[in-house]
Amino acid sequence: MNQPAETQPPQGTLSLAQSSPTVGTFRERDGALEWSGRQETLRIEPWGPDAVRVRARLGGPVLDGLPGALLDAAPPTPYTIKTEDGRGVLTVGGLTVEVDAEGLIRFLRTDDGGEVLAEERAHFWWPGSRLYTAVGNGYHRLEQRFAAYEDEKLYGLGQHQHGRFDQKGLVLDLVQRNAEVGIPVLSSSRGYTLLWNNPAIGRVELAGNGTRWVADSARQIDYWITAGTPADGQRRYSAVTGRTPMLPEWAAGFWQCKLRYRTQDELLAVAREYKRRGLPISAIVCDFFHWTHLGDWRFDLTEWPDPAGLVRELAELGIKLVVSVWPSVSPLSENHQLMEQRGHFIGTQYGPLAHADWPDKEVASTVQVAFYDATNPEAREFVWSRVRDNYLLPYGITAFWLDACEPELKPGFQENLRYWAGPGLEVGNLYPAENARTFYEGLRAEGEEVVTLNRSAWAGSQRWGAALWSGDIGTDFPTLRRQIAAGLNTALSGIPWWNTDIGGFHGGDPDDPAYREVMVRWFQFGALSPLMRLHGFRDPGMPLGPDMTGGPNEVWSYGEEAGTVLEKYLRLRERLKPYVLDVMREAHEEGLPPMRPLFLEFPDDPAAWPVDDSYLFGRDLLVAPVLEAGARERTAYLPAGARWTDAWTGDPYAGGRSVTVDAPLDRIPLFLRDGARLPVAESPS
Repeated sequence: MNQPAETQPPQGTLSLAQSSPTVGTFRERDGALEWSGRQETLRIEPWGPDAVRVRARLGGPVLDGLPGALLDAAPPTPYTIKTEDGRGVLTVGGLTVEVDAEGLIRFLRTDDGGEVLAEERAHFWWPGSRLYTAVGNGYHRLEQRFAAYEDEKLYGLGQHQHGRFDQKGLVLDLVQRNAEVGIPVLSSSRGYTLLWNNPAIGRVELAGNGTRWVADSARQIDYWITAGTPADGQRRYSAVTGRTPMLPEWAAGFWQCKLRYRTQDELLAVAREYKRRGLPISAIVCDFFHWTHLGDWRFDLTEWPDPAGLVRELAELGIKLVVSVWPSVSPLSENHQLMEQRGHFIGTQYGPLAHADWPDKEVASTVQVAFYDATNPEAREFVWSRVRDNYLLPYGITAFWLDACEPELKPGFQENLRYWAGPGLEVGNLYPAENARTFYEGLRAEGEEVVTLNRSAWAGSQRWGAALWSGDIGTDFPTLRRQIAAGLNTALSGIPWWNTDIGGFHGGDPDDPAYREVMVRWFQFGALSPLMRLHGFRDPGMPLGPDMTGGPNEVWSYGEEAGTVLEKYLRLRERLKPYVLDVMREAHEEGLPPMRPLFLEFPDDPAAWPVDDSYLFGRDLLVAPVLEAGARERTAYLPAGARWTDAWTGDPYAGGRSVTVDAPLDRIPLFLRDGARLPVAESPS
């Protein structure tokens, strides 16, 4: 029976509602199961082993070619489709998808029929599980609802500073900000991994009465789901969004950095001092304001008079030079006028092509800068041509720090932006991945290895060789504590290359004993992170501008006691480099992250799932960082299903219990799995 007119849904919205069992019709089309009803088309197709892609659109067939994270073609996968008794069933290996006559979806384990996830109506009549609210010109505010499960734990969703590992109960914006990286991938304790394959600005609500994904303005619902353990999910997700390249050997070592080395002589003096002291170092960073103007993408020769000699001497010392490249362009830049004429900037719906204010050389105040449009292939090609001609070809520089790549808008009104790929609200989250793509494609065309250091990322960034760092964060123990959860959720979001500013970014006095303890504990954690990089804006700092720098930030800057410990962990990282590279090869070949939550290796141990203060580095090494001031012992949980050995003392422990071990200032608790042999303790001389 039709509802009375006065209770019809508001004009411009449509939702599946409970009504007649003959609401929709099924068909098999081009290897997919389709349901159509009430002007909506739902398409479910095999997309890799034990996985499907789900798309839904109001007003016509689903669209191909919209921006997203999935590779263009899915791995060929056996499947079966049946349509009978008013329902459709698609089976792909271990995942079975059921669709009822009204288009409501349930995802089941094929072997026992158990439900892993199901759509759920918000109300028995309206709205239903999929809601489209018109915002004009064929775009809708999209909502996708799923059921909530009382015992479910949810992980991933990129990198956030809230400190929570299990994200059940949270509401998270799907948007890019400094230190807040939205990557819409979830791993569930119920045995599924889900990608919201939509770069639109929005949010995800992981509430007790349901899960809801929201896109503020987009053209269709699009997500991918696979059934299996979290490790299975990582393998399959990386297969359909692209695996990370193999990490170059140099990048597995120690990166030295501070905000900022102002001149060539200053940077070289630091590099020479590391070598004079016999300390391992693989890379050193030339940070921002080394340029003539923002967007010139070349050295200011008054401060960096001989880049060729700089690179040559560093190479002789065995050190790679990493150079900061920003995506923003000052109106004073030699490239600004040409880029504006060619349409290489992100457009605006209202107002001038200016996206942020920023200091530049030769002016007393800030200027209004624009960001190049990384979703535009011609803009990517132009920016790379400047980087290639000014850094790579004359000097052989192949490693780049991609800062402010959210992009760092001021203010952050995505609805005013117009990208080559679409309106800002529809595609805004795509930017950091496309910016990394600029450098990946350019370096690959020159036959070079790829690793770029990025402040933001999106789903699929890993395939462009993007390493993520946790942004401009604080410099205290609570901030350090939050980085463990941030790193683990990043790992479960498909980004294997991750690190923090060791010691944090905003401040920190090298002469303060309390901060020296923070630095020591953070440095230990950094040595056992996927990438190890020392950075920060140390006290005393200077105002933001071309002349700025921070206090000293080298391992000898923190006094003799702390410096001795930092040197110890530099050498530990160097000894572990072969193991680090083995773990990185697993990321490249299988999609398994180097930094692993305990449940990734031990999914059958219920006590491993909530652990948010320790992790596995690869398969064989359990890391339990010290995260509190004054702590000189540490209690850590050792998962069941393995035998564990204290890597420092050799003491054996059975799994499935917590142990308390000594943690003097020079020791981070480390445990080896099942007799693994790693060179943690230094060999006797």
